[in-house]
Amino acid sequence: MSLAAYKKTIRESESPRQVERRVLSQATHEIERHAKKFDAATDKSDRLAILADGLRDALQRNQTIWSALRNDLATPGNTIPDALKAQLISISLWVDRQSQAALAGEARIGALVDVNSNIIAGLAGQAPAKLEEA
Repeated sequence: MSLAAYKKTIRESESPRQVERRVLSQATHEIERHAKKFDAATDKSDRLAILADGLRDALQRNQTIWSALRNDLATPGNTIPDALKAQLISISLWVDRQSQAALAGEARIGALVDVNSNIIAGLAGQAPAKLEEA
């Protein structure tokens, strides 16, 4: 079986929860590649250069994923309990604000990685890690 066929088989056999976990993991990995350097940068122009080096695309992809999750959560047929829906929608709005600030070179991205990692752990059925102050 070719690699492409193998990947297609995996995608077709994944549950929606597994797909969400995989897609969010990929986006988080891309953001994480830039996180230390970006968060350590003290000059806005340095941060903007890091954004131009691939971080901008990763942050925008992450925003797109969270926007899709938010839209799915707001769909009337969504069976997730209302309290959890509200919490996840609130998180998605925070992700959007934090991403916009980071895209402007004004906010750190480590907290985005932490939030995504905790959601990924939850999708995998694991307990979330304790978040540090942003």
